[in-house]
Amino acid sequence: MGKRRKKKQKHPRGKWLKFGLVLIVLTIFLALGEKLPKKMTEAFSEQAEDAFRDGSGLEIHYLDVGQGDSTLILCDGHAMLIDAGDNDRGTAVQSYLESQGVTTLDYVIGTHPDADHIGGLDVVLYKFDCRTVIMPDFEKDTRTYDDVVQTMKQKRYKNTLPEVGTVYELGSAVFTIVAPNGEYGDSANDYSVGILLQHGENRFLFTGDAEEAAETDMLENGIDLKVDVFKAAHHGSRTANTEEFLQAVDPDYAVISCGQDNSYGHPHAEVMNRLRAMGISVFRTDEQGTIVAYSDGTQITFNMSPDESWKAGEPKN
Repeated sequence: MGKRRKKKQKHPRGKWLKFGLVLIVLTIFLALGEKLPKKMTEAFSEQAEDAFRDGSGLEIHYLDVGQGDSTLILCDGHAMLIDAGDNDRGTAVQSYLESQGVTTLDYVIGTHPDADHIGGLDVVLYKFDCRTVIMPDFEKDTRTYDDVVQTMKQKRYKNTLPEVGTVYELGSAVFTIVAPNGEYGDSANDYSVGILLQHGENRFLFTGDAEEAAETDMLENGIDLKVDVFKAAHHGSRTANTEEFLQAVDPDYAVISCGQDNSYGHPHAEVMNRLRAMGISVFRTDEQGTIVAYSDGTQITFNMSPDESWKAGEPKN
């Protein structure tokens, strides 16, 4: 699992002088109403990390769980988890949550019943006090899905079905259910629970493995999907992340969760080319490990700079 990078502090006076200069430039840009350049945002992020040690603000941890998904969101002492990786990642996700001081999860979202999303969820549900569990109205006849169902029965948890437009509070942040919006037959991916998370002026979008049909429906449900950070759908697959959807979402940053040298060839070249052409900076767990985003309600900063390889995956035969 990736860990936060801690900046060495050999020259405190030089550090604070640099920090002061960054703040002056930031203030000037805000006063002028200009959009802060991404390079400045990245430079500021190195100084901003310490500001979140007291638990203030919003933290989003895009966990490196290999070829799968898991995201921990912390805000004002509250916590939620979206997915928990594959079957062999449950204990690792548990350990990461414990390292962040998590004992209770206000919300647990299993976006859809594929193993690389809910495989480790039974461990999380058993080990933590989970107040609200949200999963779609779609079942799979698999041992993985049954493990989650049986754990919920054992812990006496009840599933809350996602209803588009419903708003939930997480500390000073709120999130809105934006998907699923319809019936998608046997397509488990399109039943993915999608949420739009807002903290102050900062907005983040998570759509699980939702593919083109589900993306089209999200664009038509009347909810403004424009965000600052988009967690790329379906691990950066060409079956999702359509140009129309990305244009509407219009993110500054995209985060791709996928496994190193995975057999699916994620992220696909078409998606990487699309993101690059649109000027969207990319973070990816296969090359950078766990990625952490911080929001103070106005600025979003990261614990690392965006990836610069723009390398697409290579499917294995």
